[in-house]
Amino acid sequence: MSGSIVVAGLAGLVVATIMAAIAFADRPATRALLLTVDKLSTWVGKLGGWCIVLLTAVISYDVTMRYVFRAPTTWAFDASYMLYGAMFMLAGAYALSRNGHVRGDFVYRGFKPSLQGKFDLTLYILFFFPGIFALMVQGYFFFEQSFLTNEHSSLSPNGPILWPFKAIIPTAGLLLLLQGLVEVVRCVQCIKNNEWPQRLVDVEELDVALIAAAQSQGLDALTARVAQGGAQAAIVTTQGETR
Repeated sequence: MSGSIVVAGLAGLVVATIMAAIAFADRPATRALLLTVDKLSTWVGKLGGWCIVLLTAVISYDVTMRYVFRAPTTWAFDASYMLYGAMFMLAGAYALSRNGHVRGDFVYRGFKPSLQGKFDLTLYILFFFPGIFALMVQGYFFFEQSFLTNEHSSLSPNGPILWPFKAIIPTAGLLLLLQGLVEVVRCVQCIKNNEWPQRLVDVEELDVALIAAAQSQGLDALTARVAQGGAQAAIVTTQGETR
């Protein structure tokens, strides 16, 4: 029963966000709020990205101990899947804020922006939010049960406690919910103005950069530079010459 109440409350939050977006979407304060949530998603995502450094260190240490000193660790497997899982979950809202999730857009990219907004808004309501609600509610119950029983991993002799790792599941769901609400407001803005609103951008898709580089220096020259130093090096070189 409590889960149903939570889901109903979350659904009401989505409806209220859509109504507020229709009424206040074009106000400067609304745009500032959207970018604030983008910054939060970015900060959490980049923080989670440091897990890859820890994961590399754990695996390197375990391999060294296993094959050089013949003394494998009893905790590296647990640590590795926890670090990878944390990185994956914490990066979800960040990827959404950058519009970085994989999409089959060979048809979608030909739509005018207002139609894209309608398309995205429909998919958010039908698929995204139901999935996020399930992740948050069931993820919380999953964490709660682990916390109350002080659950330890059974995959190694001295298995670490699991509830801190499982707490990331509803946390990641909450971050995705916030970012999803932001994207709903952006959809409404796009439908009204036939133009996608501004979002924080700190990386540029490689294919876009390659097209720009080819236009600025010519395809033959770009191909030669890619052959010498790779695509990214060619783009960086081109940007440096144009400044």
